[in-house]
Amino acid sequence: MADELKIKVNGRTWPVEASPDTPLLYVLANELELKGPRFGCGLAQCGSCSVLAAVVDKSLTTLEGLAALYAQQKGLAQAPALHPLQQAFIDEQAPQCGYCYNGMLIKGAELLAQNPRPTEAQIRTHMNGHLCRCGTYPRVMKAIMLASSKMAEATR
Repeated sequence: MADELKIKVNGRTWPVEASPDTPLLYVLANELELKGPRFGCGLAQCGSCSVLAAVVDKSLTTLEGLAALYAQQKGLAQAPALHPLQQAFIDEQAPQCGYCYNGMLIKGAELLAQNPRPTEAQIRTHMNGHLCRCGTYPRVMKAIMLASSKMAEATR
């Protein structure tokens, strides 16, 4: 039985018709038509379905909302077209098949928000558990380091 629920995603509150036991990924993909979070392993262990969630105010951010979240965190008047990490992924050609793209970006953005200048060891630890079928881990590492540098330059 579907209920009328309200969910705050990417800074906007959305009414959705879904049973309370419907997986969040299905609501995001089917009801809100967001393509960032992806079905991967079906066990929430590979990272493809990752979102940033704030339990206190019950909101979440998907891949589509990363640039706006970055603007909010940095106090920017306008959101850039892409989060610096999204641009770094493009610059380093990190995404290949797209399986890991969402999870790697969400987890990487979370890391950079918590630790703007992470070491390689900190990146490896934080990204542990996010799987990439194509093995682009070195490019993901470079992209996170590049985004960290670009973000540091922007705050000077």
